[in-house]
Amino acid sequence: MPELLRTSDVMWLRRVNHSASRLPAWLKLAAGLIVSWAVMVFTHEVGHLIGGGISGATLVHYDLAPWRLPYSLHQPDPAPLLTLWGGPVFGIAGVGLIAMVVRHPSTRFIADFCLLANGTYLAVAWFTGERTLDTARLLNAGASPLSILLFCAATIPLGYVRFRQDCIDLFVVPNSEETMTSDHHLNQ
Repeated sequence: MPELLRTSDVMWLRRVNHSASRLPAWLKLAAGLIVSWAVMVFTHEVGHLIGGGISGATLVHYDLAPWRLPYSLHQPDPAPLLTLWGGPVFGIAGVGLIAMVVRHPSTRFIADFCLLANGTYLAVAWFTGERTLDTARLLNAGASPLSILLFCAATIPLGYVRFRQDCIDLFVVPNSEETMTSDHHLNQ
């Protein structure tokens, strides 16, 4: 079997990983949230583009820059519900699939952030009533309020529980006494 990584590559990867582990937890969390936000808004908007493409909608304009609120405009859009639901569905499923394949804690962190954020976005947009946000557009296109409620009820609690656990797993460093206590319980 051919060797995929040379010894020097493995040593470099260990040095990089060791350097990253010395960063303060708050800095790693801040970086993780920034990356997660960028991934979420990008994949959410790509979901609208995919939904619009599948439905035969004509894309008039789009902007995917994560430092602004990304958007896409389709006109005419023969199936606006497909275009609109494509955002939150792909914003969760696309990233979730990548996390399942990669199987790394950081990709799980991003996927669970996207799960929580897409549900929260629809819920907050519902309460604000802002007509240009997805929830108002979904309702105007004929989506059942119950479908939006069920989507939010499924994604927000599950996303919260999973994302909270990811934060604990990735950023909370147990003190030595807690580690010794948990090791003692494991050895009994």
